[in-house]
Amino acid sequence: MISPILTVSQSDAPRSLAAALEDGAVLLFPDLDFPFSDFERRFVERPFADGKAKNVNIRGADAELRGAAGTPEEQEALRGLLVRYRAFAKGLVNRYLPDYIGRVNFAGTSYRPFDVDKRKLSWRRDDTRLHVDAFPSNPIGEKRILRVFRNINPSGQPRRWRVGEDFGSMAEKFLPRLPGYSPLSAKLLAALRITKARRSEYDHLMLHLHDALKQDEAYQASAPQADVNFLPGQTWVTFSDLVMHGAMGGQYMLEQTAYLPVAAQADPAKSPQRILAAKLGRPLQ
Repeated sequence: MISPILTVSQSDAPRSLAAALEDGAVLLFPDLDFPFSDFERRFVERPFADGKAKNVNIRGADAELRGAAGTPEEQEALRGLLVRYRAFAKGLVNRYLPDYIGRVNFAGTSYRPFDVDKRKLSWRRDDTRLHVDAFPSNPIGEKRILRVFRNINPSGQPRRWRVGEDFGSMAEKFLPRLPGYSPLSAKLLAALRITKARRSEYDHLMLHLHDALKQDEAYQASAPQADVNFLPGQTWVTFSDLVMHGAMGGQYMLEQTAYLPVAAQADPAKSPQRILAAKLGRPLQ
């Protein structure tokens, strides 16, 4: 089954959408308001990025701005925009995912002013290929990756994605190919500060799934998948560690990353951590 797109209007009766999200849906909000001031409109007229990284972001309690270009006044306004988007994402979670209130840790907030990179990158760096998110240097263990995206393109250009089959069906195909986990190797990587914490077996499997998916040309071409266009002004939310996705095109987007403990889910059995353990027939290390 391909990951479903569930459209949620502000006029719909309030209800928690946690179960749908945990089932692998992409929640699409077509009419949530996030206005730009006249001064902020410049941020969708040209990229305000220093070119050293593909995104501009804020992190931490002090919301330090990284990767931005422009005058001090413009950079402060861009920082303020991202702080406001973080608050917008928190408000969305509080209203539509009340099960998660007080359990979600909001991490980086990014301004993505460039078009999807369509250069002939290495297969590992090519995000147009179907993949699930995993972070090589930042093991997450018993946490989920929740993301809130918004298309802010001023000229009608959609953010083009494709979504793939359900996580369990994909895992059945790829798990037998993956190398075994070494706790000693994970401990060494952490000791050398190559990773920020010890890489769990779950992190190990997710990194290798990410790579195996992207490297498999036949799977990329023939796997169950569907194209999705997210229009300007639309917001979408998903667990990007569960929903296979590829970013195919689009310029100017805001994104909020958040982490949710598996134990805080409405049904922890639907997490990729528990799905992989069930497929292997044992708890993960």
